[in-house]
Amino acid sequence: MNKEKNNEAKNEIQYIVGTRGRTFEGTVIKKFDRRAVVEFDRTVKVQKYERFMRKKTRIHSRIPDGIQVNVGDYVKVRECRPLSKMIHSVIVQIIRSSDGGIK
Repeated sequence: MNKEKNNEAKNEIQYIVGTRGRTFEGTVIKKFDRRAVVEFDRTVKVQKYERFMRKKTRIHSRIPDGIQVNVGDYVKVRECRPLSKMIHSVIVQIIRSSDGGIK
């Protein structure tokens, strides 16, 4: 029984902080050592013209240990407490890698 729990703990990714709040999905457009920039589209209504327009939002996210993220990956991002001036979220999961494989 204890061996099963140890194996499950090893398979889970260790996050530096607990996540809370909203969840977003987007594409990684830039990657640095410990963070990545995730971009996604959202629809906003323009009241004056009674039309909708698409806006892009960029979120700087921490890359936790144990996840290999590349530019072009489609990832799931979750909000957390502020980690720095720009970073307020953590990458939780890679949904689709840039080479087309689903993880």
